[in-house]
Amino acid sequence: MSADYEASPWKWVREQVETYERTGGKEARTLGDTEWPIVVVTTRGNRSGKVRKVPLMRVEHGGEYALVASMGGAPKHPVWYYNLKANPAITIQDGEAARKFEVRELEGDERSTWWARAVDAYPPYAEYQERTERLIPVFVATPR
Repeated sequence: MSADYEASPWKWVREQVETYERTGGKEARTLGDTEWPIVVVTTRGNRSGKVRKVPLMRVEHGGEYALVASMGGAPKHPVWYYNLKANPAITIQDGEAARKFEVRELEGDERSTWWARAVDAYPPYAEYQERTERLIPVFVATPR
């Protein structure tokens, strides 16, 4: 890991990212003890400029990935949402492969299409949307 990497303050996130990266995605590849796969997304902090890593649900279609800023239906966006808005160049590790991507936030029909894909991949997203008044943001990550 680079010198400017700052691990998450949340223990489960730190441990999942470390195990996933150390094993090339062979371990810690699902959300907790479920069968829902994750990817590790590397961003740059919008305030600190430090490297940040977060496990997100794997929603892949045609080589692109949806990144859903659900935060479990909380009333506010996760911190990484602001990192993506400020610095859209990211890395996604899906298994052993880590590749560079560019992200953009989706709107309208394109968001609806990717939202449906996300709910298919991880059905709890629908419940998360019901819990919050905010429209949960969806980004698409396109390979660079």
